[in-house]
Amino acid sequence: MIRPTIPDDTTALIAIARASDLFSPELLAVLGQMLAASLAAGDGEAGFWLTDDDHGPVGMAYCEPERMTLGTWNLQLIMIQRDRQDQGRSTQLLRAVEQAVMTHQGRMLIVETSGLPEFGGRAFYTQAGYEAEGRIRDFYAAGDDKVIFRKVLTPLI
Repeated sequence: MIRPTIPDDTTALIAIARASDLFSPELLAVLGQMLAASLAAGDGEAGFWLTDDDHGPVGMAYCEPERMTLGTWNLQLIMIQRDRQDQGRSTQLLRAVEQAVMTHQGRMLIVETSGLPEFGGRAFYTQAGYEAEGRIRDFYAAGDDKVIFRKVLTPLI
C-alpha cells in the first residue's frame, strides 16, 4: 500500500537508505533532517513523502516543486528496500508520485540520476516513459555525471 509518510516511519526509512549503501553518513544525516523538517511542516505544496507500506515501510519517495517554475516538480528520491526490489514496487511508487504531482497541479516531473555505469535507474525511468533531457558532467563527483530525465504529466499550455 502506498500512503503518505508519517513521522513514525522515519526510523525505518532511514534504515532502508542506510542499507542501500548509496548514502554516506553525512548524507544520511541530511536525509533525516529533510524528512523531519518536511513532515513537521506538513505542507504538500512544499513537497511530499510517500511510503510503500507492507506491514511496515519498505520504500519511500520524496518529490518537491521546482522553484520559479509553473507546475514542474522534481523527484528527489525513490527507493525500495533491497529484499523487496524486482516486485514492481518501484513502478507502483513512481505512479503514485506522478498522481500526487498532478493532484498538486503539476504538469511535468523531472528526475536527476547518477550517470555511473552501475547505476540502473536510467533504464527504469526510460521504461516508465521518461525521456533523457540532459547531462551535467562530473556533477556529483569527478566521473559521476548528473543525468536528467523528464515526463510531461499534463499537456503543456
